[in-house]
Amino acid sequence: MRYEIMGGLRVCDGEAVSVVSARKMETLLAVLLIRAGQVVTVSQFTAELWGESPPRRATAALHVYISQLRKFLDRPGRAVNPIATRSPGYLLSLGHDTLDVHEFQQLMTQGRAAMKRDRYEEASAVLDGALALWRSPVLSELRLGPIVNSFAAWAEEARLECIEMRMDADLALGRHRELVSELYSLTAEHPLREAFHRQLMLALYRSERQSDALRAYANARETLNDELGIEPGRVLRDLQRSILLDDGRLDLLRAS
Repeated sequence: MRYEIMGGLRVCDGEAVSVVSARKMETLLAVLLIRAGQVVTVSQFTAELWGESPPRRATAALHVYISQLRKFLDRPGRAVNPIATRSPGYLLSLGHDTLDVHEFQQLMTQGRAAMKRDRYEEASAVLDGALALWRSPVLSELRLGPIVNSFAAWAEEARLECIEMRMDADLALGRHRELVSELYSLTAEHPLREAFHRQLMLALYRSERQSDALRAYANARETLNDELGIEPGRVLRDLQRSILLDDGRLDLLRAS
């Protein structure tokens, strides 16, 4: 089986795709998958499902939900259910099953290593494959407890890092013209993320749009001043000066 949590939670068994319709059971499965191979305690489950106001028979309800999840995950020919009781709680063992976020992490690691070796074609392809695993915002309807919330925050940061690396790889490959529209969208969506402003400025400059590159810097500076009361970082300031000087070395920049 393959578990997917980079979007809404679903379980894929060959061509068949299953979802958990009951919200609390879906939350339990999400927590077990986020902590796959680790024991999740009863108190952690309780906090995830009910926060600071658990019902009087919360533990009994939890046992019922776990029993139903075991039935949901049971498959013909599978000798052992993936959900096991381990004091002081439960754990989900993947065994030969797969989890999409693990694949994402592996691709990110490969892409980062390729970038460090200046293998930009490989890095772009691998990182594009990692981003293709995202179907929608991670577990967006289940973000009520600390475990799912923390995972969702980590996942979004990892996604943005992956996009940054892929953009740097594509800039190093001379694909600046193709990136301009996407980078405009990224800077609008994440206006405080200076890396996207840097990439947009460089893509515009290399596309023979020096004035637009300087305007992009001015917009980034205004946003940072208005939102945080700070000036752009050194990298953005140095890039602006180089663009003003029409520094030919910008055409030779490669991702660091």
